[in-house]
Amino acid sequence: MNVVVFASRKGGSGKSTLAAHLGSYMAENARPTLLIDADPQGSLTLWHRVRGLRDLGLHVGTKHLAATLAKARRAGAEWVLIDTPPNAEAPVAEAIWHADLVVIPMRPGLFDVDAVQATIQMCRDLKKPYAVVINAAPAKNGSDDLMVRDARGAMQALDVPTWSGQITHSPKLSLSLAHGAGVNEFSSGSPASEEIGSLWRALTRSFEAIKAMTSNEPQSA
Repeated sequence: MNVVVFASRKGGSGKSTLAAHLGSYMAENARPTLLIDADPQGSLTLWHRVRGLRDLGLHVGTKHLAATLAKARRAGAEWVLIDTPPNAEAPVAEAIWHADLVVIPMRPGLFDVDAVQATIQMCRDLKKPYAVVINAAPAKNGSDDLMVRDARGAMQALDVPTWSGQITHSPKLSLSLAHGAGVNEFSSGSPASEEIGSLWRALTRSFEAIKAMTSNEPQSA
């Protein structure tokens, strides 16, 4: 079972949006998935209610998180996606502690580059794999927009793993959520849908690499 935590100190970075779109993508591809909405704002819960389908399970809150994850594993979940609030309180640290991978969404901009550093440090302190995903980015015009290049440069200077792709700002992402869908369901084949699919494939490659590293670690006697 793969546990992905979406975390960032910056509100509006896109944690709930990415969790919903990736959850929809997983459901469409028959991947048993549990969503956990640990953000009191409840955006993921709202989307799940509008969706009205039973293809994705939902648990609200982080109370008894270890037991919830154990139950999901017994039920055959392949993926668990945890949406967290924009702070550094204990529930966020607990979610990260249980993560196999932490996804840190970041809009390209000075305030966002500054804000993600606290989450990066938390991941490093807890020794958890993490990666920054540039979200709500300006559209490419043959190459990355200047803002995106600056954001990537800042992450490179901090030695932060950053996804090579981007999620471009697109009305289709918001419109599909309003219909309780993911963009892959609402606008299949669109550039926004292709980017979510590309992020999904990057996540699967990351987990393959993490598992390979874990299997190669020396076992204690």
